[in-house]
Amino acid sequence: MKLNKENGMKWVFFLAAFTSVLAVALICIFLFAGGVPAMAEIGFGDFLFGQKWKPGNNLYGIFPMIMGSICVTGVSLLIGVPIAIFTSVFMAAYCPKKIYPICQAAVNLMSGVPSVVYGFFGLVLIVPLMNAMTGKDGSTMLTASILLAIMILPTIIGVSETAIRSVPEHYYEGSLALGATKERSLFSVVLPAARSGVIAGIVLGIGRAIGETMAVIMIAGNQPRMPKGLFKGVRTMTANIVLEMGYATDLHREALIATGVVLFVFILIINLAVSLLNRRANHEQ
Repeated sequence: MKLNKENGMKWVFFLAAFTSVLAVALICIFLFAGGVPAMAEIGFGDFLFGQKWKPGNNLYGIFPMIMGSICVTGVSLLIGVPIAIFTSVFMAAYCPKKIYPICQAAVNLMSGVPSVVYGFFGLVLIVPLMNAMTGKDGSTMLTASILLAIMILPTIIGVSETAIRSVPEHYYEGSLALGATKERSLFSVVLPAARSGVIAGIVLGIGRAIGETMAVIMIAGNQPRMPKGLFKGVRTMTANIVLEMGYATDLHREALIATGVVLFVFILIINLAVSLLNRRANHEQ
């Protein structure tokens, strides 16, 4: 009887894993089957490096959207990653026990807020603030980056805190015994030991930032042109797909699917690069 239950659970786990793999495979088939022929028809170079997106004139260059996604994601990481890491260190090592449940609940609540609510927050608060500070339209790359930095905080904080807490206690205690201060022990011993987990949290944050759509659409300006500065409007790849998929037909629709292919490849490259870095770091240790 016990053996039958174990075999049954093995099949349940196998079906769950198979369903996950099948879902990813179907997504890949749909994207590449619909997107690659469009790239070939437009021309891979013209599609990836063309700087004009004018479907009415059969011009489908997504380079401005690629650069827009990279710039917005990069600036949001510059703002959000230091804040997230310092917050995770505070929660793991400094936060009083009475305050910790409140801080943890706040971080968890941030991760559960819908992106459209973040978009409204940015539209009502950040955009007018940027408008007052610059005297220009507040729907800019910087505005979108600030909002994305806020949105990626709970992802990076949660994973980084778990990684820091998983470091053996004797690493920290040994550093203190050798005369190092608490801060030096945390940032020179504990954080390097938790590097793999922290990097994993940052990668998840990158995926959240580069794949965000609704919040970015509401505050980024959405001009399909090359990024011209932090205080200019920008359009990302995800925003481009959502804004035009509702009425796109024929080659226009296929070009939007091809944009999804490029976005998908971006995520794969980022994950592969981080995996290689972690493997190299583990070998060095």
